[in-house]
Amino acid sequence: MVYVAGIIGLIGGFMCGLMLLTFLLRNVKREDLMNDPYIKWKYGLLNWGCAILGAYAGVSMYEKYFL
Repeated sequence: MVYVAGIIGLIGGFMCGLMLLTFLLRNVKREDLMNDPYIKWKYGLLNWGCAILGAYAGVSMYEKYFL
């Protein structure tokens, strides 16, 4: 069951990361997003970091409230 909490947290964190990226990249041109590898790596890793934090939060909450 802890795996389910981790997966739900990962998906939730990924969605929160995408909302954060929408806010941070609102003024960046589409051409820059497609062609600049620095932007892809920087913001891609930021999004995966949010997803990992979400998974950690999901597992932590599961262990605190359900075990």
